[in-house]
Amino acid sequence: MREAHPLERRVGIEYYFSDADGTGGRLRTTPEDFRVRELETMEPEPLAADAGDYPHLLVRAELRQWDTNDFAHRLSNALGISRERVSWAGTKDKHAVTTQLFTLSDVDPDDLPEIDDADVEVLGRVGRTLHFGDLAGNAFEIRVRDADVTPVEGITAELHARLQEAADERQRSVADVFTEADGCVDVAVPNYFGHQRFGSRRPVTHEVGLCVARGEWREAVLTYVGNPFDAEPEATQAARAFVDEQAATTDPDWQAALDRMPGALRFERAMLHRLHEDGDETAEDWRHALEAVPQNLQRLFVNAAQSYAFNRIVSERLSRGLPLSEPVAGDVVCFADTDAPEGLYRPDTDRTQTATERRVDVMGRHCERGRAFVTAPLVGTETDLAEGEPGDVERAVLDDLGLEPSDFDLPGEFHSTGTRRAVLLRTCVDVDTDLEDSEDTYDLSFSLPSGSYATVLLREYLKTSPTEL
Repeated sequence: MREAHPLERRVGIEYYFSDADGTGGRLRTTPEDFRVRELETMEPEPLAADAGDYPHLLVRAELRQWDTNDFAHRLSNALGISRERVSWAGTKDKHAVTTQLFTLSDVDPDDLPEIDDADVEVLGRVGRTLHFGDLAGNAFEIRVRDADVTPVEGITAELHARLQEAADERQRSVADVFTEADGCVDVAVPNYFGHQRFGSRRPVTHEVGLCVARGEWREAVLTYVGNPFDAEPEATQAARAFVDEQAATTDPDWQAALDRMPGALRFERAMLHRLHEDGDETAEDWRHALEAVPQNLQRLFVNAAQSYAFNRIVSERLSRGLPLSEPVAGDVVCFADTDAPEGLYRPDTDRTQTATERRVDVMGRHCERGRAFVTAPLVGTETDLAEGEPGDVERAVLDDLGLEPSDFDLPGEFHSTGTRRAVLLRTCVDVDTDLEDSEDTYDLSFSLPSGSYATVLLREYLKTSPTEL
């Protein structure tokens, strides 16, 4: 198997699924090169519906170069309402053209403002706000420029063959795959958590989360506040290095560290402020400092640790030659979501079954048809590990990380019961390399279920640094 980029290996991504050389190239030369559209699940009532029963406006916004949080803040300010009255289902990339839903609580549609680079359409009224994950998935239209298009069809054929990991399927010709597909080809890649899950410039969120799960509160804070990275500005590196120096002394000067920390790093500053004001003598003091960050970031630390362990488990399966597309005895398999939009392969991890020796062939046929998926744990207090060799893989990774499910019985927002996640990401990709006057450009169109990353498919094509995806 082809080894992953060194930066990817830092977050548990060890391999590519395809062996062919990549195309290289550039993404997001313009925002229009990266289009994302939510696959919506919320159905509104008419705008004339009773505002008492349906107090929330549902709007669809097409945004150009808007970070989702920044747009919500701009919209709430223009309406003169608190940010908490604006909700959405998923955060989107800023360097793109994105189409997504928002709910606005107790807002008159006539009061909606005009905002630059935003086209907002009122769809109707709903009885509740959008929650994170209130979407089936996302549809992507992506253009890759300055690329070598020669390997594109070969990569696509390899990823198609991964749906049927038997040797005879892998040997089918590229021409056969594209002739039968009529433009759209079913492909599969490991359902890794993308590099951006862990911090694109400074991937440390999982390291913080691992410290939290082990009860190492001091190490968690210092991993986040200290621990400089070469990719950061020099002033930031110097400030973090000073934190590390102070932490190594018997009488650290946290006020001096706070004075050196750039103002833009408000979470780091908040932790240092608590250390200075409230002390650093006990584990509870350090946990108190870590809890200076917003609750969603507290949850993200633990989620990132779970994601890292998941990536490691997927990579270890690949290393041992265990398939991702079909179960072996002991695997925990989940079924497909029967309510998903047509053509979207969406796992339903609330419905699982262990592939016993007696049932493994039946479950394999379900997986082959896209009706079921092999899973691995996002480990938490309620996690039951797999049996057989898949269970050995899961236990080996957790042992190496010094973790077990009970470690996630944590205070406050750090607590997690866990779940499972499909190890294979399956989609139908439409590839276009025949663009007029653009011999070094190609387009990819595909849809993914919510929670999966476009970058894990794009990395197979470009085979470049994750910072370029």
